[in-house]
Amino acid sequence: MLVKPIAFDSLGVRSMATFVETKNVSLLIDPAAALAPKRYGLSPHAVEWLRLDESWASIKKYAEYADILVLTHYHYDHHSPNYPEIFKNKVLIIKDPAENINPSQRWRAAYFLQSIQGLPKEIKQADGKTFSIKGTTLSFSQAVSHGVDTKLGYVVELSVRCGGEIMHFSSDVQGPATKEHTETILDNTPHTLIVDGPPTYLLGSSFADDALSCAIQNLLNITKTLSKKGLGTIILDHHLLRDLGYKEKMHAVYEAGEECGVKVLCAAEYLGKPVDMLEARRRELYTSNKM
Repeated sequence: MLVKPIAFDSLGVRSMATFVETKNVSLLIDPAAALAPKRYGLSPHAVEWLRLDESWASIKKYAEYADILVLTHYHYDHHSPNYPEIFKNKVLIIKDPAENINPSQRWRAAYFLQSIQGLPKEIKQADGKTFSIKGTTLSFSQAVSHGVDTKLGYVVELSVRCGGEIMHFSSDVQGPATKEHTETILDNTPHTLIVDGPPTYLLGSSFADDALSCAIQNLLNITKTLSKKGLGTIILDHHLLRDLGYKEKMHAVYEAGEECGVKVLCAAEYLGKPVDMLEARRRELYTSNKM
């Protein structure tokens, strides 16, 4: 199974766009990318806009190749109505646009579906469903909270299974932040886990210290438990990589990975690329006037 991060925060944009190819099926999960409208009181730097354009070029390329496109929820770094052509003649599997969804995502989902009307080959709802396609199994969780509670809505997690290999994609669980998130991951026994990590850059404002402690304990539980069941790699990225001090805050998880023989990497490291946290470095970009 090929697992390839396409656009992630460690690659310079807000995204978790991931391409997965099995023996007979290819899919692109959450084909979108965005920038923080404000960070440190600053708008996105020109370097970030350029990276966003590059990221979208890659997303479009892999979307064209993929058989299936998946949307785990309706935040703009995970879905976008701006490039409806990428959904033409594709099988589209989406988070239920009407149930277990907050008002803003319900509106975004309706607008998105209107913008792509008549383009996909087929649209299927994901929540709690399992699809078997040419020897590949896609298993979606029921809707789970976007973080510690449902203020930001709900997401669906996804496991891809083929030929004895399992990849699990957490979507935006902010940690994982809850027992439900953690049990979903443990129950799917992945060999490769892509998890968004806690938003440590929001500590002291909308993310509490006890939520961080809970996320760390959940990741430690996952690492130690699943290392005995074949887990080899955790790609830990997205919200976490908006904090320049992320490795220090999550040192216990990295240490557990080393002890258990599990690689804990961000998407850039997984790809063998430089870690380029442009949002976290936005103040530096303006100070250096880098173009």
